[in-house]
Amino acid sequence: MTTALKSITSLAPLLDRILVQRIKAEAKTASGIFLPESSVKELNEAKVLAVGPGGVDKEGKRMPMSVGVGDKVLIPQYGGSPVKVGEEEYSLFRDHELLAKINE
Repeated sequence: MTTALKSITSLAPLLDRILVQRIKAEAKTASGIFLPESSVKELNEAKVLAVGPGGVDKEGKRMPMSVGVGDKVLIPQYGGSPVKVGEEEYSLFRDHELLAKINE
């Protein structure tokens, strides 16, 4: 999905959706050796940039989100709705699609 957004901050997720940016893998090893792009895998880790207000249950009550802005999460290898702003790529996931919250 290509958008005409100038800034990712102008995008506000709705309901139980979460906007994340995948964390890029290091192209350099601990000993200083640079790895070619073909051997660097995409990580399943992402940083939460924006969070919707939460879904609504059967009684109409707002359900709280399980993550907040700034959290690191584990996301599925495939899935989510891709959003591209300029050269940067982001993804929108539903709260229940996230695999785990990474506590550091």
